[in-house]
Amino acid sequence: MGGFFGAASKNPCINDIFYGTDYNSHLGTKRAGIVTFDLQAGFTRSIHNIERNYFRAKFEDELDSFVGNSGVGVISDTDPQPIVVNSHLGRYAVVTVAKINNIREIADELLEKRMHFSERSANTVNPTEVVALLINMGDSFVEGINLVYSKIKGSCSMLILTENGIIAARDYLGRTPIVIGRKEGAYAATSETTAFPNLGYERLRDIGPGEIVEITADGVTQLQKPARREQICSFLWVYYGFPASDYNDINAELVRETAGKTMGEKDDTEADCVCGIPDSGVGFALGYSEGRGIPYHRAVLKYTPTWPRSFTPGNQSRRALVAKMKLIPNRALLKDQRVVFCDDSIVRGTQLCDNVSTFYEGGCKEVHARISCPPLVYGCKYIGFTSSKSDLELITRRIIKDFEGCETPDNLDRYATTGTPEYQRMVDEIARRLGLTTLKFSTLEDLIASIGLPKERICTYCFDGCGSCPAAAFASDHADAK
Repeated sequence: MGGFFGAASKNPCINDIFYGTDYNSHLGTKRAGIVTFDLQAGFTRSIHNIERNYFRAKFEDELDSFVGNSGVGVISDTDPQPIVVNSHLGRYAVVTVAKINNIREIADELLEKRMHFSERSANTVNPTEVVALLINMGDSFVEGINLVYSKIKGSCSMLILTENGIIAARDYLGRTPIVIGRKEGAYAATSETTAFPNLGYERLRDIGPGEIVEITADGVTQLQKPARREQICSFLWVYYGFPASDYNDINAELVRETAGKTMGEKDDTEADCVCGIPDSGVGFALGYSEGRGIPYHRAVLKYTPTWPRSFTPGNQSRRALVAKMKLIPNRALLKDQRVVFCDDSIVRGTQLCDNVSTFYEGGCKEVHARISCPPLVYGCKYIGFTSSKSDLELITRRIIKDFEGCETPDNLDRYATTGTPEYQRMVDEIARRLGLTTLKFSTLEDLIASIGLPKERICTYCFDGCGSCPAAAFASDHADAK
């Protein structure tokens, strides 16, 4: 996915940029970058590969080279960023959290207009550079950002560091968050509210979907009002949001505990203890334990001294090994136990299969899995929260293909609907393939209730195929202006 942090201050701000960006590290594992602006020094930029090391370790020795009272940092799961631009709009740097499904189409259109690309990312054009070129086609930053909104199929939130401050523009349907914070002499914008407390910032407000603001050391100026609809990603609360972070003023961990408690109250499975797969399964497990009345045990732990986060080796077998190595079973708590373990989701099923084997090897008599979201039946088109290239990488879709004989059957929606015979057959088969005693998923209705927003304000595409394209929404909202 990715995350960013930007600050405009009356004083040098590199420490805020450095630590604020670091608090977004759980959102990406490939590239990271920092850029600052100073009237005398101009733009100072650095980009590093963080696939084999941490953000702090890569940038700490460079901090004294960054000067200025404004800057942005980014954790990217895709492309090298920031992009520094000198155009008719002036000098600026841009960072994005984006998934651009039609990037080849947009790139070809730009090439036909005799523009060129200087950055490369994974043997294709750099998505952030594409965004910068689209911005440059506008007569103003607002006009250029709206051109981005009108072109992109996917999602895009951005921070633009100019010579005057920071322009923050949230995805047109608000799929990814941007939150504004303030402290004496400074304002900041970030993907995660977790970045604020230890840096002394008070959360001010969320930027609305499609809203554009300019941030300076003196305050926040609205350049464009929010769009009339919202499709914030529900997976923020399920998985990739940090537990202490709030989105739309709704805390991630509280949602996870509420969803777990709801399932626990409805479940009649007999078991001896509950545990959560760290980290994102723990909140759900604590809630389930409370709702079901079964004690919570730390029966599996993440080995944090050397595995504080998931790296992404290029080799699939090595990725599987890394996923297994970082989790340590506590056999003293597993032996002869009927265990309910809770996890955030099942994507491919490979890691979960290893986890189940670990429980049985630890001496469990029964292994029950409870998942905090519905089955992932549709590959996400809007957020890059997995590296999946095909829907068939989803365990659900492989099973459905085996059942129906084709990749996309006409009754696909039946498999995504809790309680149908097709749904139950799919869940039973997942349980069989993973070696589980029983398997249950949260219902979509319970997940939405736990979040507390109306369904129309939440993107649930990966669960039920319901989601809107931002470019189509932009076209619809501006149809009268044409």
